[in-house]
Amino acid sequence: MDDLLIRPASRSDVPAIMAMLADDPLGAQRESPDDPTPYLAAFERLAADPNQHLVVAERGSRTVGTLQLTMVPGLSRRGATRSIIEAVRIHADERGSGLGTRLIEWAVEESRRQGCLLVQLTSDVSRTDAHRFYERLGFEASHVGFKRAL
Repeated sequence: MDDLLIRPASRSDVPAIMAMLADDPLGAQRESPDDPTPYLAAFERLAADPNQHLVVAERGSRTVGTLQLTMVPGLSRRGATRSIIEAVRIHADERGSGLGTRLIEWAVEESRRQGCLLVQLTSDVSRTDAHRFYERLGFEASHVGFKRAL
C-alpha cells in the first residue's frame, strides 16, 4: 500500500467516482453513470465549499477509492465541530486489501486536524459487512437514523 496516494478529487476524477458509486447493489439502483451532468454540477458545488472534502485514493494513475468528508460546525456539545464521512467506495478489485481502512483512517485524522470532536457516518441497514468494518475501526452504532425523500 505504500504507493497509495489520498488526494483531493479533481473534475477529471468524476467518471471514476461515478463508476464506483454505481458498482454495488444499492448504487446500481440509484446512480446513473451514463449521464455525468448532475455529478459534474455536484462536484462544482463541493469544490466551492470549504467544509467539503471529496477525496480519491489513487494507486499509480488509477483511482481505486473515494469518500466525502464534511465538516459541520454546531452549537451542541459546547460548540463542537463534527465531521461526517459519506459515500465511501472502494473499487471492486481493491476490496479486502486494507484500502477502506486507510481511507477511514485518513478521514479520522483529517477530522482531528480540523478540530472536530466527533466523527460520524451512516450506513444503509442492508450493508452488514460495512457495519462490521466500521465497528472494527472503533465506530459505535449509537443512534437510529431517519431519512425522508424530497
